Amino acid sequence: MAGWTDTHCHLDAPEFDADREAVVQRAREAGVGLIVIPAVSPQTFAPARDAAHRFGGAYALGIHPLFVRQVPDDALALLDAALQRWREDPRLVAVGEIGLDHFVPELQDEASRALQERFYAAQLDLAVAHGLPVILHVRRSADGLLKHLRRLRDAGRPVAGGIAHAFNGSAQQAQTFVELGFKLGFGGAMTFERALQIRGLATELPPEALVLETDAPDIPPHWLYLTAEARARGERSRNEPGELPRIAQTLAGLRGLSLDALRELTTRNALAALPRLAALQASA
Repeated sequence: MAGWTDTHCHLDAPEFDADREAVVQRAREAGVGLIVIPAVSPQTFAPARDAAHRFGGAYALGIHPLFVRQVPDDALALLDAALQRWREDPRLVAVGEIGLDHFVPELQDEASRALQERFYAAQLDLAVAHGLPVILHVRRSADGLLKHLRRLRDAGRPVAGGIAHAFNGSAQQAQTFVELGFKLGFGGAMTFERALQIRGLATELPPEALVLETDAPDIPPHWLYLTAEARARGERSRNEPGELPRIAQTLAGLRGLSLDALRELTTRNALAALPRLAALQASA
């Protein structure tokens, strides 16, 4: 039976520089078969690709909304060129991580929001042009993301689906993403008992809408969470892809499924969201 699929893990992040091979080995020992590594800026395009090739995973190329003020003026052209250059690479599975962030305070002024939206819309156009699904960053921004997805659909140029990563919107927004061909990513946030909205969605959404992710090194599950006081003392929490099966136990409990059934379900959904994963899974 296929292993677990971590549909969102920043394995190329500097937090893993000291022990990346050990991190991957722990993930493999835990039963994680495939890891999808989304880039966040042109500077990370090559590292994300290199990590995918080195460790038998997959990667996506995109410009994260948190980086839109940091990237060079030709960032979108660099993304287009990279998608073209590596278009035949079977490990390139999506355009991502892209989207909108309406949470981080320093990016909520009018100019920053407009810049985020310009990058998001342009990257959706690139995804359509290159025939790839997308991996979306959704943080208090679901309606804005959906607006552009519907615009392209209504223009006869629909995005080829993908994943709404770390989804935390409403049930109505979730349903709209599903209707547009998207799967919804659930990870460490779901493990907190107080995360009632996320856990409700994880319980009630159609089974074909669910995929699993860690967002490592970020979004730690409750057993890795550090209090604000601990963080103030300089302590740091690091999530890992090897935590995915334990995160999955929460979803299995919410859905009343065995772990084997959930693994089969979420792997099938990941392959539907990112079709190029199928060939990688077959050769894993």
